[in-house]
Amino acid sequence: MESMEASPSPAFQSPSRSSQPQLHFYLAVDRPQFKMETVVELLGVLGRRPWLPIVVCCSSRDELDAVCSSLSTLPCISFAALYSDLGERERAMVLEKFRQATVNSEVIEECLEESETGEEEDEKKSHLVVVTDVCLPMLSSGESSLSSRVLINYELPTKKDTYTRRLASCLASGGIVVNMVVGGEVTTLKSLEESSGIIIAEMPINVFLFYRLTFCFVFKL
Repeated sequence: MESMEASPSPAFQSPSRSSQPQLHFYLAVDRPQFKMETVVELLGVLGRRPWLPIVVCCSSRDELDAVCSSLSTLPCISFAALYSDLGERERAMVLEKFRQATVNSEVIEECLEESETGEEEDEKKSHLVVVTDVCLPMLSSGESSLSSRVLINYELPTKKDTYTRRLASCLASGGIVVNMVVGGEVTTLKSLEESSGIIIAEMPINVFLFYRLTFCFVFKL
């Protein structure tokens, strides 16, 4: 991948939220075993931004468990998981805590000032939810979208409906999507672009440039 210029890429619009642009990226790795390492590296950089709400979507429980295990090495991120056998009370607590993180992110400047006055370190962490497709917020049943600022598709959806459902239930308007792509999945990626009417750009190889882009675009500072 080639490095991206410092200036932000054009805002790629999601068809379901055309009035609020979202950025769609893909991050390609050569082999499946490199995917987890790359995601952890990316989250390690993004997690330096206090209160940044992030969602990682997985296709299966095994993937979710593997991601959660790897995230335990990141001290800058507080994370929780949504899975099928999670009790209703625990699920509600996970959702509420994450939504509070999204509120904090919307007043990031005030929060950063407060962080200098000795606020608890755990409260300053980026907040992340790892979720499988079957446990996404049920918008039709009255649950609210997670409204994260960054959505990482750990497993690239093969169908347009799955991709758009993840966007609707996980990502805030004006958020950023990162799609992990392995080898031959580039064909699936192009199919998603064509069927959804969006452009998914290659992510900058320099993760620090992506961090800068994420901060400037998401928080509009």
